[in-house]
Amino acid sequence: MQQKKFTESQIVAAIKKHESGVPTRDICRELGMSKGTFYKWKARYGGMEVSEIKKVKELEAELTQYKKMYAEISFELQAAKNLITKKF
Repeated sequence: MQQKKFTESQIVAAIKKHESGVPTRDICRELGMSKGTFYKWKARYGGMEVSEIKKVKELEAELTQYKKMYAEISFELQAAKNLITKKF
């Protein structure tokens, strides 16, 4: 199944439509997505503006980068400890 990429403005517009009283099924039919996807958006981005969503995505990307850096450093530290404690 093809995955669609929705922009931040589309996400915010869909949530605002729902808040104004448009039924969920109509919004989902219009955008060609499932109700589950819509409710995930609403739980995650409800009450946010486009600029806030962009900041959240940037912070998530930065957090992922830091997690990778931490994993590499902890692996190297463990390898160094194993090398030091090895008896020759």
